[in-house]
Amino acid sequence: MLFFVLITMLFLSACGHPKAAHVDVPPPPAPEAESAPSIPEPSASIPRTREKPSRPPAEADLAEPALPADAKVIATEIGLASWYGPPYHNRRGSNGQIYNMHAMTAAHRTYPLGSIVRVTNVKTGSHAVVRITDRGPFIRGRVIDLSLAAAERLDVKKAGVAKVKIELMQAAGVGASRGKWAVQIGGFPDEQVATRFADHMTRRYHSAKVARFESPAGDWWVRVRVVDDDQERAQKMAAETKTPEGAVFVVRLD
Repeated sequence: MLFFVLITMLFLSACGHPKAAHVDVPPPPAPEAESAPSIPEPSASIPRTREKPSRPPAEADLAEPALPADAKVIATEIGLASWYGPPYHNRRGSNGQIYNMHAMTAAHRTYPLGSIVRVTNVKTGSHAVVRITDRGPFIRGRVIDLSLAAAERLDVKKAGVAKVKIELMQAAGVGASRGKWAVQIGGFPDEQVATRFADHMTRRYHSAKVARFESPAGDWWVRVRVVDDDQERAQKMAAETKTPEGAVFVVRLD
């Protein structure tokens, strides 16, 4: 009886668990070879190589201005040349652009901005072509202020001052206007002295526009613009203006 009971319990326990169904699962497909990513062909409008510029822009900006072969001398002037670098370097010049002492430029009081001049060192014979981009020099006896690069080319840097011949080769704006002229007085080492002188000029010339400003070198200047910026009025004012400090100059603004 005991044997029969054990057989019966084993039979019932086997029937209590469902049998797992057998399912035929197909084998996974064989892995396909990876295809190489496609690289688009370059567009026909994009060149594969770029042409190199004949000269880098920075180098072109520092080069001497070019003169046509048939350029003729418009005016000649002989006097002392000096040069200016720091602290004027990287400051805005009279032409509205940033002054670069490594470019072939110069400052002149009366030639139109943008004019091209040829400068020759009378003693050494060295010469260079420069563009007028600024106003100056405002020191008695000097006629042109060279950039550092031009001073090195003309053997003026070491000497500081040298006698030169200036030939105006191209005058920018000639015939387009009569120019804008003013009187510049200074420099004054003291701001209060410059202020008093500016007030004096304002009282004396009611119709003139008087401005007082500090130069990068630290001295002070007074500039008087006459009615209509007329050249004759500016020259007359300069002739009748006296100052115990500095000097009086007629300067072209354009």
